[in-house]
Amino acid sequence: MSFKKGLLYPCAPVTTRGEPTKLSSSKDKIVYTNGRTVIVRDLKDVASCIAYSGHVHNATAARISPTGFYCASGDASGNVRIWDLVGEEQTLKAEYKVLAGRIKDLEWDGESKRIIAVGDGRDKFGHAFMMDSGSSTGDIIGHSKIINAVSIRQQRPYRAATASDDTTIVFHQGVPFKLDKPIKNHAKFVQDVRFSPSGDVFASVGSDSKVFLYDGKTGDVVAELTDSPHTGSIMACGWSPDSKSLVTSSADCTVKLWDIDAKKVKTTWSLGPGVSNQQVGNTWTPGDDIVSLSMSGDLNLFDARAASAAPTRVLHAPQKAVTAGLRAPGGSATFVVGTADGRVLAHDGAEYAYAGGEAHASLVAGFAAAPGGTVHSVGVDDKLRELEGTTYTPASLSTGAQPKGVAVAGDGTVLVAEVAAVEAVRSNQKVFELPTKFAPSAIAAMGDVVAVGGEDQKVRLYSWDGKVLKEEATLEGNKGPVSALAFTPDGQHLAAGDSTGKIVLFDAPKRSMVTGRWSFHTARINSLAWAPDGQHLASGSLDTHVYVWSVPKPMKNIALKNAGPGGVNSVWWMSTTGLASAGADGCVRTWEVTFH
Repeated sequence: MSFKKGLLYPCAPVTTRGEPTKLSSSKDKIVYTNGRTVIVRDLKDVASCIAYSGHVHNATAARISPTGFYCASGDASGNVRIWDLVGEEQTLKAEYKVLAGRIKDLEWDGESKRIIAVGDGRDKFGHAFMMDSGSSTGDIIGHSKIINAVSIRQQRPYRAATASDDTTIVFHQGVPFKLDKPIKNHAKFVQDVRFSPSGDVFASVGSDSKVFLYDGKTGDVVAELTDSPHTGSIMACGWSPDSKSLVTSSADCTVKLWDIDAKKVKTTWSLGPGVSNQQVGNTWTPGDDIVSLSMSGDLNLFDARAASAAPTRVLHAPQKAVTAGLRAPGGSATFVVGTADGRVLAHDGAEYAYAGGEAHASLVAGFAAAPGGTVHSVGVDDKLRELEGTTYTPASLSTGAQPKGVAVAGDGTVLVAEVAAVEAVRSNQKVFELPTKFAPSAIAAMGDVVAVGGEDQKVRLYSWDGKVLKEEATLEGNKGPVSALAFTPDGQHLAAGDSTGKIVLFDAPKRSMVTGRWSFHTARINSLAWAPDGQHLASGSLDTHVYVWSVPKPMKNIALKNAGPGGVNSVWWMSTTGLASAGADGCVRTWEVTFH
């Protein structure tokens, strides 16, 4: 057996209310961070996406070098990692500890040789260094509080500007970089500063809703843009490739396009009311796409040449960990995922879209597909909901306790495992409840056979006649609380995974163990999924790995190492040989498996 990597469906950028989120771009690629992952996403080519997970702490800012060969990314502990974009391995070139606290922003010089990283610290808030040796190339001083942004003039003579919470901008000459003068125009936090591609001017924006322009060589104030100003904090600014236009994104839920020569607003795009539509970051790609980031994690794409009042395209994606996923039973979607913040998204093979209707208020605990194509979901909000196609129906049922899992019997009855009971639901009405003497932790069903795994390390088989659950047998062999169960499509085999990483394969009709030697995982099994042939089982674990096991050859397996940084929460089959996995980093990865 063997495998090869398929498509990567990236997560959305992480956002924090009241703080800017740094986006950057190179050609048609945009770069952003989510947790410990750095995403390099091509806006024109869906198949070209990189997820780099080398950071030990949460990544906070990333930029691609002007040459396009390297990416530098900083994290919450003050480390900067420089890694290779060429090839599939993203080889680490260098790592430096540059600050005592969080990196808020970083920038390359025009020769791709020097980097300035800024953020939080004790003795200093910024550091300039050589990318290949880490040696200092100047002093970034003059601020008394955390630095929010840095920009370097890409032409010689080099200049650098830093923007801080102390309401000042410090203008540096270089190289080596040294303080030239502080600039005090803003009355509140300065959130972003950017040099134009031509290097003639740079712009600053801040929480006082003001936009200033400065001379790129001297740092002298050129103008303040006062035409139709923003009414909220401006979180980010970005320049057009020709340096003639500036785009600003604000917490007032608008994006403004400025004509620099006329000092006037050319276009204002309003994203609608609500905190989720506050704009917290942006970048103008060299490929001429304006990308602005909503608080919700949505990436809004605008066309500077179009007079449209709405984004030309909105990129949705999971912003939090994917906690459940399955192949869509039918319709336009190819798969559906639920996240730790209660969102449910459907992917049509090209882009994500939010499921219509009311989803869950908190973590989605599980999905189960009914024979007719309806998908049932349970969440930590103690709700059982019904998804028809890509839209939730108004119908819902409050469960008696927090759901641990959900399954559907052959007659369409929905079975929900709870803390101390199993509920049977039909047409959103509870028709039966089985109190248990053990604590259920997982559930699966095939036809009229229902398997319930417990915290007591046992699996109990029940028969369901449409009215009552009747206990038929108890299966033993797991070494920890049972955390995942899955029947083969023909109901012949039942796989049970537990919190120790062990998987036990049972013959369901004979109620006997087939093998208990599938124990390569080193942590909790979060998800099990059988291939359509019923002969191969995929397992996803907290240990970040995915394994594919063979029933005919129990000692053979495929190891997909580090398939989900932070842990794999869900695995499912997209086709006969196509496997998908998702987990803590919010990304969905696909794999093409060959059975030999």
